[in-house]
Amino acid sequence: MNATELARAAGDHDPAVGLAAVAALRALLEQLEATHVSNARAQGWSWEQVADALGVRRQSAHRKHARRIGR
Repeated sequence: MNATELARAAGDHDPAVGLAAVAALRALLEQLEATHVSNARAQGWSWEQVADALGVRRQSAHRKHARRIGR
């Protein structure tokens, strides 16, 4: 299912369909965030810049992503 279909399914009245779509969207968003954080860091962005773009604190962004990208 693509992101548009998942978003549509998230609004389904059947809780099983809606919750499954929410879980799939959450996983997709985590993958997208990881990809963009890695790209930003590779382009020289500071953890503060990454955090500002994500709307979180620097420490939160670093804690979540630093180990995965080795920085």
